[in-house]
Amino acid sequence: MGRAIKRLEPFPGFPIPGEHRSHYEALARAIVFQQLAGAAARTIWNRVCALTPGKGLPRAPELLALKEKSLRGAGLSGNKYLSLRDLATRMDEGDLPLARMSRWQDERIIETLKEVRGIGPWTAQMFLLFRLGRLNVMAPEDLGLQEGLRLLDGLAERPTSRELGLRAKAWEPLCSVASWYLWRLVDEARGTSS
Repeated sequence: MGRAIKRLEPFPGFPIPGEHRSHYEALARAIVFQQLAGAAARTIWNRVCALTPGKGLPRAPELLALKEKSLRGAGLSGNKYLSLRDLATRMDEGDLPLARMSRWQDERIIETLKEVRGIGPWTAQMFLLFRLGRLNVMAPEDLGLQEGLRLLDGLAERPTSRELGLRAKAWEPLCSVASWYLWRLVDEARGTSS
């Protein structure tokens, strides 16, 4: 890891400023972007954001007031429509205290976010890392991180999530930094590093 850190660009720190206006918007965007190519996801996201006046995603009450036909017409699948409604409902009813979460332990945040339809462990871990700037986050199910470890260690096969989780113990309490460098190794191998 030390050689990779010396060779690659410096770790920029988390969270990345200016990405989203709110935690709510960041989670909604994660839901919309799941399992879609970047261009298709951006198109759907922009259409959903354009359904109400103003910049960005409709606030929770605005989103709940939209008809299913409008949201599905913007390109949301049935599951993503239901997931966004669940997120907006929880926000509107005060059941998801996103503003207070920054003071919580990581596991409590993950368990709370997993209660929202369409948000699993990986999405919650990415929220911890990119939105809350937690420095000790490793998402062992992430194929990019598994591939990064394969490249780092010169392995013939991609390690399992269990193997990545065990290896990450050596990088505590800075697993987020290690994650960032593992992703950069994959970018470098693909010729897409900045």
